[in-house]
Amino acid sequence: MPAKVTSENPERLRLLIAGKWRESESEDLHPAFNPADGRTIATVPFSTKEEVSQAVSAADDAFASWSAMPIPDRIQFLFKMKEVLENHAQELATLNTENHGKTLEESRGDVRRTIENVESAISVAYTLAKGTSLDQISPGIDEVMVKEPLGVFAIVCPFNFPIMIPFWFLPYALVLGDTVVVKPSEITPVPMQRVAELIQKEVGLPPGVFNQVHGGSEVVETLIGLRETKGVTFVGSTAVARRVYKLAGENGKRAIVNGGAKNSIVVMPDADVNQSVPSIVSSFFGNTGQRCLAGANLVVVRGENGQLLDKFSKTSSALKIGNGLSPNTQMGPLVTKSAKERVLAYVQKGIGEGGRLMIDGRDARVEEFPNGFYLGSTILDEVTPTMSVAQQEVFGPLASILHVETLDEALEIVNHSTNYGNMASIFTSSGKSGREFRRRANAGNIGINIGVAAPSAFFPFGGMKDSFFGVAHPQADTVDFFTDRKITLSRW
Repeated sequence: MPAKVTSENPERLRLLIAGKWRESESEDLHPAFNPADGRTIATVPFSTKEEVSQAVSAADDAFASWSAMPIPDRIQFLFKMKEVLENHAQELATLNTENHGKTLEESRGDVRRTIENVESAISVAYTLAKGTSLDQISPGIDEVMVKEPLGVFAIVCPFNFPIMIPFWFLPYALVLGDTVVVKPSEITPVPMQRVAELIQKEVGLPPGVFNQVHGGSEVVETLIGLRETKGVTFVGSTAVARRVYKLAGENGKRAIVNGGAKNSIVVMPDADVNQSVPSIVSSFFGNTGQRCLAGANLVVVRGENGQLLDKFSKTSSALKIGNGLSPNTQMGPLVTKSAKERVLAYVQKGIGEGGRLMIDGRDARVEEFPNGFYLGSTILDEVTPTMSVAQQEVFGPLASILHVETLDEALEIVNHSTNYGNMASIFTSSGKSGREFRRRANAGNIGINIGVAAPSAFFPFGGMKDSFFGVAHPQADTVDFFTDRKITLSRW
């Protein structure tokens, strides 16, 4: 168990290189906060270029023996990893909440999804990683295709799911025979730091198979630019995603790059209000709106008699704001002070553009934690598709309500009011409407009477337009990303 961290004695995070923990020589230090009370809980050294190079070299050195290890033996490490994560699930969920701010229940869900991806990776090694063969393609000639690991991959992590999203990639890369260098978010590095400690101490991977460095954009650029790095995975804002994808292409590296989102939730007149509202509220305000599958635009089709909006408004305004570790908290703080200020600016911009404030969460206070980064659920009505709050990613507890006459108009907003295509959901009792929406909505993850259309680990995590760059998607779809096909023709 790591030592108790206080603002007077914050933990200085270390680097894991070649199976050993080391203090970074960097003097470029940044604070990581507990957003519930504003305390600094860790000091994050931004790794030097030499340290990043050493981590990649360690992974490259470990690749030959790791990739040569029989698959059944590699899988045993993942079984152990699953066991370790299960045993430390509560501890990891607590650290997740302390560094990010989300509720403990939400963090437990994150850890569960993390473990599911380890389970999925074990399954992948037995199924999707198989090659193919065909005898007698020509007289006396047989042909075989196998999937071989490539080498070192960089895994660049976002702040909003500090543990879960790295495991969209990490277990798949390892079980397929690759080695990795992980760079946690510089904003929420503490949970993944503990995961790295557990992997190093209790899972017992060979030195260099799993390495971890810390830092910001310069570290990412160094990781991508090093000759030994074969590819990079990234999840974050679209602006940064574009730069990462461009840099990977310029350096001839593979890339899975997930960007931002502006998700629409369409409500038809025939939607079941009692069943729909809890799911819709959770979509907009779960994780304090800081997830790429969060609802952002609530598109109401004419004919809805007002009950849904009334209940949506009352339920949202009644959410209890507080420290995510409290069992009574329903919505925690935003991750940083600057994140809160960004959302506040969008609220003001939305009002200035003509939006009507239905619920104002700007004055939310938690008396016990006056320095926390709290913002209550906020709803703007009478938003139009041309407003910035309808088009741009806010990434916070702000819901924009748009009114349309028909499903066709709703789909026009889904498909053309923004450049994003991560998720779109519809609430309806009509199978016809649901089917039409599924077929016509230009988004990678579709929900029908589902507020957060999060794919299971054994399905790919979708994304279209500016929400995704690349070919292979995260989770089970990564087999072809972390391997390459080798074809052998033989005649004896």
